Amino acid sequence: MQPEPDASYAAAFAPALLDPVGEIPSIVTGPCGKSAVKCYNVHRNNVTVSLIDALASIYPAVQRLTGADFFRAMARIHVRKTPPASPLLFDYGRDFPAFIESYEHAQSLPWLADVARIERAWLDAYHAADSAPLLPSSLARVAPDRLAGLVFTVHPATRVVRSPYAAVSIFAANRGGSESAGTIDASVPEDALITRPDVEIVVQLLPPGGAVFLTCLMSGSMLAEAAAAALEDAPDFDLATNIAGLFEAGAFASLSSGDAR
Repeated sequence: MQPEPDASYAAAFAPALLDPVGEIPSIVTGPCGKSAVKCYNVHRNNVTVSLIDALASIYPAVQRLTGADFFRAMARIHVRKTPPASPLLFDYGRDFPAFIESYEHAQSLPWLADVARIERAWLDAYHAADSAPLLPSSLARVAPDRLAGLVFTVHPATRVVRSPYAAVSIFAANRGGSESAGTIDASVPEDALITRPDVEIVVQLLPPGGAVFLTCLMSGSMLAEAAAAALEDAPDFDLATNIAGLFEAGAFASLSSGDAR
C-alpha cells in the first residue's frame, strides 16, 4: 500500500496545477523515479475542467447569456487566476461576478456581473440554514404603539442584490424561462430579494425603496429607522406594500422589540 502523501508533498504538488506552462514540481515522479510530466499534465487539465464545470453549474444564466464557448474561455482565465480556497466546489467562484465586471471582453454586457451576483445569492440561499419563516400573524399581535420599535431577524437564506440594470428580469429570463432577454430594457435599475422559506428558492423584484428598507432591517435597524431610510432613497416607498411582500416571500425569521437592545 502506498503511503499517504504528507502536507509538504501536497504543498509542492498543487501550485502548478492551474498554470498550464508552469514547471512540473520536482517532487512529482512516476514509478522507479521516472518522469511523470504526461500524468501531471492530465491531472492539471482535469482540475481546470472540473473548476470550469463547477462555475458553469453555479452560473447557468451567465453561460446562457454569453454562450458556452465564451463562458468557458472566460471561466478558464478566472480559474487560472483564482485557485479554490475550499474543498467544497459549491463554495468556489464567489469572486467570479467581480471578475466578470472587470473582464475586458464582457464590457458590452454591463449587467452580466449583477446577474452572476443573483446566481451566487441563489446558491447561497439554497445552502443556508433551514428556519421557519415568520408569519404575518406575529405582526398583528404587536400593539400599534410598539410597531415603530420592532427589530426583525431575517431568514438565514435572505439576500439582497442591487443593480443599476434590469438584472432581475434578465436572470429570470435565462434560468429556464422562455422570455428573450432582448425584450427587456436593461437600463432600468432593479433590486432582487433572494430567500428560501421552504424548499423553493424565491427570487423576486423589490419595489421602490425595498432594498434599502430590507438592508437596514438586516443590519438591525428598527422598523421606523428602516422606513425613514427607504423614504429618503425612494419618495414613493410604501411601507405596507413592502412589509406584506417580505412576509409573503418568507424573508423574516423572528421579531423583537428594539427596547431590548
